[in-house]
Amino acid sequence: MSVAQQNNEMQAAEVQDAAAWTTIQRVILPGERGMETLPLYMDSGVVASAVEVAAGALPQMDDQGLNRTVHADDVLSRTTASVRAGERISFGTYFNAFAASYWKRWTTVREVRLNVRTSGRGTVSVYKSNARGSLQHVETVRVQGDAETTFDLSLVPFGDGGWYWFDVAAGTEEMLFLGAEWQTSAERRKTGTVTVEITTLNKTAFCINNLRILGSHPEALESVKEVIVVDQGTEKVRDADGFMQVRQALGDKLRMIHQNNLGGSGGFARGMYEAVENGSDYVLLLDDDVVIEPESIVRLGIFADYCKTPTLVGGHMFDLHDRNVLHTLGEVVNPYLIGPDEPNPGQRMRHNFARGNLRDTPWMHRRVDVDYNGWWMCLIPTEVIREIGLSLPVFIKWDDSEYGVRAKAAGYNTVSLPGSAVWHVSWIDKDDLVGWQAYFHTRNRFIYALLHSPYDLGGGLLDNSMKLDVKHLISMQYFTVRGRIEAMKDLLKGPDQLHAILATRLPDIRKIAEEYSESQFKPEVEDFPQLKSGRPPRRGRGFSAPSYATIVPWAAKNVIRHVAKPVKETAKEHPQAFVPHQDNKWWRMSQYDSAIVSNADGTGASWYLRDPKRVRELLGESVRVYGKVLKNWPRLRTQYRNALPQITSMEAWKATFESNAQDDVK
Repeated sequence: MSVAQQNNEMQAAEVQDAAAWTTIQRVILPGERGMETLPLYMDSGVVASAVEVAAGALPQMDDQGLNRTVHADDVLSRTTASVRAGERISFGTYFNAFAASYWKRWTTVREVRLNVRTSGRGTVSVYKSNARGSLQHVETVRVQGDAETTFDLSLVPFGDGGWYWFDVAAGTEEMLFLGAEWQTSAERRKTGTVTVEITTLNKTAFCINNLRILGSHPEALESVKEVIVVDQGTEKVRDADGFMQVRQALGDKLRMIHQNNLGGSGGFARGMYEAVENGSDYVLLLDDDVVIEPESIVRLGIFADYCKTPTLVGGHMFDLHDRNVLHTLGEVVNPYLIGPDEPNPGQRMRHNFARGNLRDTPWMHRRVDVDYNGWWMCLIPTEVIREIGLSLPVFIKWDDSEYGVRAKAAGYNTVSLPGSAVWHVSWIDKDDLVGWQAYFHTRNRFIYALLHSPYDLGGGLLDNSMKLDVKHLISMQYFTVRGRIEAMKDLLKGPDQLHAILATRLPDIRKIAEEYSESQFKPEVEDFPQLKSGRPPRRGRGFSAPSYATIVPWAAKNVIRHVAKPVKETAKEHPQAFVPHQDNKWWRMSQYDSAIVSNADGTGASWYLRDPKRVRELLGESVRVYGKVLKNWPRLRTQYRNALPQITSMEAWKATFESNAQDDVK
């Protein structure tokens, strides 16, 4: 065989080998409007081990992190960047590191290939970490000219945690990073199609923005069969500025559905229903008040395709108003107290990547297994929906956590996949445990417990809920307690009426709010009578929370005060104080007869006024209704569990959609 023939065969073999590798994650950079999030994509500076930083072997971070100066103007495109002479850029970041332990645990992939393209003289270095966050150098390759460098990397050591990532360092002259992909030759379980569904209520600007993002990133839509907007508001997305442009960009893939306000559960259930009907392999549920990272759609779908069994795959949530802050890495439900939004043991909430990147954060290297993923972004296989049904008909709250736990009980796990995320309005600017939302939180929390609690009487749920009622009462949050009592009354009526009240319960609850002063908001403090303080704090020390040793007698004393002691006449005419929302704590509010309290988002304030008669009535009613729930718990548990397949069925939801339909625009 001639040398030319040998060269041809070698080239053919190389081409065939390259064709056998499929890209499962490409390296990306932010667009022009997202440069403030550059630390999530790329950084530069020292190569630091998270363990070394935690142990103090390297300097502690200042406000700018470990001297990682990121040059936004070095970003050349969505996939390319320049590397300044003598400098290093690292892709050991949230969006570009490879979450090796997640792929090892949940997919059939056991080896990945990193393919890096560069131009110029420098080095490409690959690193990995273990579950403790300890950095390990894998390999460094010198490159020059136009180079394509590959690294074949095993996933075998990543049982409990760990990541892969790479750095590019320039020599004495500038070099270019031209792109990179993480690839696999493993067999793909399927190449699935996706229905992307957005549930919205009067968030037209958010929706138009996200549709515009999708329309300008066609690569994110390659596997998308439809983009469905379920519009339940009075301000229609189709009437908003920019709608015709996004319709033109998305073409036949965009479908608008208009229905009465059935809450998040009604909107998301509609997305599930339509995805099953149109034959999609997955439905991707998206909240409306988010900003999408479009590459996440690709990543969730590909990861799900390679999972060993059908798996729900969710994206993380970053703070829309502080865009480098990750809300949580993964959530579980406390089975005893039935509390949502709890980070896994060892995890921390609201991590700021601008202050400590992935390599600097040891706890982030351990794999996090979850009970559910929030429906701000969650991909669900339609075969799971066909087996276990759609969302509970509960309007809002607990629909996503209940569905994840229901799926898990049926053998379908949920994975919160790093590198896939949206930016969402932060919980900091919301207080959904008081006001009208308290009804849904309370009722749906109890429904969850009846369906899934491993304890005979719901564990510590009833005790915890009664204590919450007392806290709200001595905080003068009477409407909140009224809503919680109504929730228990509706719980006792059983599951058969959940569909019937889906569209009507919110207006009913809001009507009740008109009877309570703390639920009547005004924009300015001056809209209320002038403040006149009562007795000053003892020795000028202000208020403080009771200790564990004193809380029982302290609470008893304050409950008696709120039940029996008359309100001062001056407090009825003039609020005693102005209390900022962040200081609206039960142990503080219990000391006042009246106060003006600002709301969570700072748009207004309301007048809290102590009312002993109302406290007595609500406290008595609360005790009675919880007694009925406790007495009937075994019956209710059987009733709700038996009804679950029917109330979450395609047929039940179809009837609800038809009875709440508005005009449907294609």
